[in-house]
Order: sequence, then C-alpha cells, then structure tokens
Amino acid sequence: MARKIIAGNWKMNLNLAQGAALVKASDDYLNANPAKHIDVIVAPPAHQLVQTVKLSTNTKLSVVAQNMCAHENGAYTGEISASMLVDAGVELVIVGHSERREIFGEDDALLEAKLHKALEYDLYPIFCVGESLEQRQAGIHFKHIEKQLEAGLKNFNADQIPHIILAYEPIWAIGTGETASPEQAQEMHAFIRKFLTGKFSATVADETSILYGGSVKPSNAKDLFSQPDIDGGLIGGASIQIDSFLELIKIGESILR
Repeated sequence: MARKIIAGNWKMNLNLAQGAALVKASDDYLNANPAKHIDVIVAPPAHQLVQTVKLSTNTKLSVVAQNMCAHENGAYTGEISASMLVDAGVELVIVGHSERREIFGEDDALLEAKLHKALEYDLYPIFCVGESLEQRQAGIHFKHIEKQLEAGLKNFNADQIPHIILAYEPIWAIGTGETASPEQAQEMHAFIRKFLTGKFSATVADETSILYGGSVKPSNAKDLFSQPDIDGGLIGGASIQIDSFLELIKIGESILR
C-alpha cells in the first residue's frame, strides 16, 4: 500500500523564527495527536534545513529539500549536493517542480539525473509532473503527463519506483487560487497509476504514492483526499500558516487510508 503523505512546500518563504515556530507547532501537534495513517513532510528553504531537522523530533515528521544538484560536490556555485542533504539529516528531495522547470529551465534529462542521484544517496525524491492550462484546453494533458513520466522514469526498474513519490501539480492551479476539481484530480491520478501498472506492474502502482498539488487548503482537502487514487497533498501556500497546516494534517489523518 502506498504511503499517505501531507507535505508542506514552504518555497522561498518564512524566516528562521517563523520556520521554527511552524515546525515546532507541527511537531508538538503530532506528539499530542499521534499519526497512525499519514506521514508529514516539510520543505523549508535551504538555510533552514538543519534547524528544521533538529526541531523535528516526531518520527512521523520528516524534512524534504526543495532542490538538489545532479552533480557530486565540486565547482557548482550556489548548488547543494545529495551528500550535503544527507549530512544535514534530510530524507527527501523535491525534483521537477513546475517552478524549477519553468523559471530555471530544468529539462527532462536533468530531472532524470537528479532522480538517479537522489536514490543513489537513499533520498526519497518527490517527482512532480503537471500540465499548463493551454495543454489541458488543447486536450493533450494526458499525453503531456505521460511524456514527463516516461522521460523521468525510463531507466528505473520496478524495485526502485516505490521509492519515488509522484506529485501531480496542474500548473494552472499552483498559487492561483484555482484548484482542479476532485474529479479532475482523480482522473489524472488514475491515469498515472495506470501508467505505472502498464510500465511496471499493478503491485508497483499500488505501492507508489501519488500526491496532489495545486491550491490545496482546508476547505477543499476533504474532497480531494477522499479520492481513491490521491495519497495526500504537496501543499504550498496553506502549508506556511500554522493553523491551516495543522488542519490539513488533521484532515489527512482522518481520511487518508
């Protein structure tokens, strides 16, 4: 069975004090309300990774990096390597977020290299895929997602895939206030699981977590998390407010199975 996950991506937000308050509140909440069905993950900016690891005492609370270099240590100014993330106590890393693809020009070949590097260092990658509004309106959204999945996963074997968490993030619903309907999200998640079944096996598909990311908030989380192929959320804006993130943890624990 796939892991059920509530993941908060802070992006380039929160200073040290704000980040500490958020992770401490999450840690305290999980200590007081033990999670039996979900794992909680937070992705702080790079300068807060070590602090966040130290403040995360609950075994259900893990730290994920927002980015990682595909290369080993060396002359790569401004980058952070997989070995450095492991040294900091980080357990996961986001790969292929639409903002990295669009703003920083990260292409399929680079993202595949990052996925391999992450697994080489026993980091769980959260591999993001998603389509633009134009692609959806043109009716090529399934074809586009399949292309991204094929490009990223083509050189992995069936034993490796369950160690890669997938996240479907419709680009048109990220930071816009727009959200894919539960039916739209479920349709794409079912398509992704069918892709995994066809390329690997039904067992691999069942064991691979597929998260939804795109303006998830407490008001829509229940309907989204109730869908059979949605294993949790990769949450942006609502994850940097203590009250809303704790509410999302509560909703996830009550619904995700």
